[in-house]
Amino acid sequence: MSAAVSGAVTAYIGLGANLGDSAAAVAQAIAAIAVLDGVLLTRTSALYASTPVDAAGDNYVNAVVQVQTHLGARQLLRSLQTIEQGAGRLRPYRNAPRTLDLDLLLFGAESMDTPELQLPHPRMWSRAFVLEPLAEIAPDLVTDEQRHAVSAQGVWKLPVAPAGAHP
Repeated sequence: MSAAVSGAVTAYIGLGANLGDSAAAVAQAIAAIAVLDGVLLTRTSALYASTPVDAAGDNYVNAVVQVQTHLGARQLLRSLQTIEQGAGRLRPYRNAPRTLDLDLLLFGAESMDTPELQLPHPRMWSRAFVLEPLAEIAPDLVTDEQRHAVSAQGVWKLPVAPAGAHP
């Protein structure tokens, strides 16, 4: 997709991993998103570490990216699931540790509630590992009150930015 994004939708994607080299998996996923047909990567947060929420396992590495896209929400979701599968994502049970997790958080102003996709993402506002990186790249979308509500969750910025990051 060229730099011209007339008519494109702004979408936000949450990324996370806690199996294997999580930072590398997130960086590789960002690179894979950047080359999707019909998608222009416009902003990338720093990498954040977080303790698991409602799950066991190692700490996660997380980030959020902003894209402009001419794809529909379901088509973008399918592309993200293909990237997950390429990273060896398995879904043995809810909140299982994962090699890669890609969540479509927001898709323009679209609201959707289907078995396949819920927009906005139903748990994003209760997850510091989403709100902190989202606030970094889109501060207008996250209020101080929302950030305060999740401030007890263990989330911290990692010192290394992902490769190809767009501040």
